[in-house]
Amino acid sequence: MRRKGHHQLSFVFADSPRGGGDVGGSGEPERRSWLLHTAKHKTMTSSFTRAADSNRLLEAVASKANLAQALLSVVRNKGAPGIDGQTVEEAEAQAPHLLTELRRVLLAERFYPGDIRRVWIPKPGGGQRGLGIPNVRTRVVQQAVLQILEPIFEPTFHPSSHGFRHNRGAHTAIAEATEYLEEGFRTVVDLDLAQFFDRVHHQRLLDRMSQRVADRRILNLIRRMLRSAVVMPDGTRIEVVEGTPQGGPLSPFLSNIVLDEFDQEMARRGLRFVRYADDANVFVRSERAGIRVMASLRRFLEERLRLQVNVEKSDIRKPEQVHFLGFCFRCTDGVSSIEVALSRKTKRRLLTTIREMTPPNWGRSIMTCMADLGRYLNGWSAYYRLCTAEVASELGVVDAHVRRRLRAIIVRQKKRPRFLFRYLLSRGVSRKAAAGTAYCGKGNWAKSNRPGIVRAYPPSWFHGRLISLKARWHELNPPRVNDQFVLAL
Repeated sequence: MRRKGHHQLSFVFADSPRGGGDVGGSGEPERRSWLLHTAKHKTMTSSFTRAADSNRLLEAVASKANLAQALLSVVRNKGAPGIDGQTVEEAEAQAPHLLTELRRVLLAERFYPGDIRRVWIPKPGGGQRGLGIPNVRTRVVQQAVLQILEPIFEPTFHPSSHGFRHNRGAHTAIAEATEYLEEGFRTVVDLDLAQFFDRVHHQRLLDRMSQRVADRRILNLIRRMLRSAVVMPDGTRIEVVEGTPQGGPLSPFLSNIVLDEFDQEMARRGLRFVRYADDANVFVRSERAGIRVMASLRRFLEERLRLQVNVEKSDIRKPEQVHFLGFCFRCTDGVSSIEVALSRKTKRRLLTTIREMTPPNWGRSIMTCMADLGRYLNGWSAYYRLCTAEVASELGVVDAHVRRRLRAIIVRQKKRPRFLFRYLLSRGVSRKAAAGTAYCGKGNWAKSNRPGIVRAYPPSWFHGRLISLKARWHELNPPRVNDQFVLAL
């Protein structure tokens, strides 16, 4: 990217959106009904674009029904305002005018996307990841293009690609990886691409798309969106010459088009692989084969696709050392079944988040702390339910750790030993146990595990008030009929 210079920009950022009062109001249900009614015409037609219409894809993109469905998707996804400060609620309030205007400029080939707002978010492993947030108008157009092009490309993608695709995701990726390990391919070539979304070569991507998209107007539209300038947090405007910024609806789809060439090459070589976005695992039988595969695939990525392999994160690993979508695999010699477990990074990240959400100096109600923590643990459990039964006992250890941290908050909120002593008595704790906790002469963390506080707040007290990771896992993974039969025997 090349700097164009420093400008004092007079627009409003997402953290201070433009005023204007309540953009919802009493007309919101009517506007939503109008959008749903307009978008309904698209769902009545075939979801796949016919080959006979391949030269008129822009008309399909710019149809009012397709644009209405795109606006509905953008509104449902919410998201922060772009560089112009317009919110999705404001765009929905102007839906009839907005869709008419977008249709007009698209058909006239005069739609020019706005600049992209750069936002930095922390990476779990350290460092920062740059997101590019287009304005709402551009997001609507990107979503409209996605809705037309995705049915064309989706059937051509390799089945071992699981990222950002319908009816695929982490659960299908982990299931396929488990199958390869059960077949005996227990050496993993772990490939990670360095700054992939920032290094996509525009012309290679467009050439790849032109093999299935005959309408040059669509390709020109995508080219303009790819080359939208990026505005940094300090107001510096930077010209884009490569990459597809993360943050828009079209970016994941374009990344799959770029990496599908990599998928087809691996399939041509007869490799067993699983890819999710820019994270790919190739399964081989020996370390020697892994070294050979790693070298050849790295040459293909760097010389053919002009992408860079992240040397620090890529390596030849045993299943237990893998960090794939937050999971690792445990294999036992002579046993065909594979355990799906939490990776070390995932465990470390979970404990860090719990520590941040239960600070010792929590100054509000303990119930508020538990409510916030419960929402996080519920979402965490929904994703990591893919773990096998052997991990349930480890989740019980985490549950005990969470309860102890909450007890430590309660102890600290009582401030003085005599206040804690009286409080424990009021909770039905014996004088001896209460005194042994309040006057033990140790810190709050040590007191949080003393018999007095544990009797005041036993595990049964947390039941119904806080999510238990172990209990939640059993709820999400009920025993199968065959397992129940074995247990009965």
